[in-house]
Amino acid sequence: MPALELTWYGADLRTGAIAEELPSLRLDQPISLRIGAPTSGSMSLALAGAPAGWEAAVDPGRTMLVAVDTLTGQPLWSGIVLRREGGSGPTVRLQAATPEAYLDRRYPGDYTATATDASTVMAALAAPALTSGLPLTVDAAVSGATIDYTMADADDRTILSALQEISALAGGPEWTIDTVWADAAQTRFQLYLRIRSALGSTSGDASFDMPGCIASYSLSESYERGKGATRVVARGDQANNVRATSGVHTADSLLASGWALWEHRWTPAQGITDTAQLDQHATEALALMGTGTRAWSVEAVASAAPRLGTSWDLGDTVSITIDSSPRHPAGIATTARAYAWTLDPSADRVAPILLEDE
Repeated sequence: MPALELTWYGADLRTGAIAEELPSLRLDQPISLRIGAPTSGSMSLALAGAPAGWEAAVDPGRTMLVAVDTLTGQPLWSGIVLRREGGSGPTVRLQAATPEAYLDRRYPGDYTATATDASTVMAALAAPALTSGLPLTVDAAVSGATIDYTMADADDRTILSALQEISALAGGPEWTIDTVWADAAQTRFQLYLRIRSALGSTSGDASFDMPGCIASYSLSESYERGKGATRVVARGDQANNVRATSGVHTADSLLASGWALWEHRWTPAQGITDTAQLDQHATEALALMGTGTRAWSVEAVASAAPRLGTSWDLGDTVSITIDSSPRHPAGIATTARAYAWTLDPSADRVAPILLEDE
């Protein structure tokens, strides 16, 4: 398969309309995406090869950069231009952040919901960002998780913080912002806030193997603070001079099978006074932390690997097959979910970060 090359565009932040193609833009570092969180990128624009309207196409706060797979025409990454710096040198340096970062600059105001599907709550909290904001459409599917939720404007919490908090609840939906073509003529881009009980496909059809497309890999197993626990307690804010606290959640089956008692206490987010909400956080944390984490960092040859954005994407379950390595001399075959990825086209490398399925 041909190398994964990117075509870069500068687009209007309000409408998504393409202002200029930017053939002289180069990455200073790999680009990446992560479920439910913003990422950033650093680029350089060589002025000698820039179009006449380059300055308006990369105006901070008013434009976004979009990377499209040249072969497939699939948008893979977009970033809002937040910083531009240049002078007597031949290049202009750009800093950009994915559209998720915009939600950390908008506030949902006062909001209260009772016995409401978590996806509906997240969509309502994100709704203010649709006014005088990005070319953003909310695409939310029912999650099946019913929650009570309250947010006060006086808490100064952003839309991003609210979405991340709800995602961390037991059964909380996952979310990301996708960049797609808005029209058949491919003259502008549209952003979709996808809210799902779980993002991606569970088919595992995309396969990373060694020998094969995998150049190197590492399996990280952790029971460090914040990554492993057999007993958890979530703490909130004070109400009527009493600090809201979840029940004590213990992995009794693990303790019975010989695990030690490891305790974890934390505050999921400011402003929580509802113990039921704290119990949901504690339930999810215990499910994730009971036996610790197993994360695969795979560096694959992009031109030999399953095609990013076509064969697999954020949230998809993929297959990993290692015939033999010093860590796994007898080999190993497993499946894991892509909760993040990094792409370095100049090095022909794509690196999914994979959380092993339970």
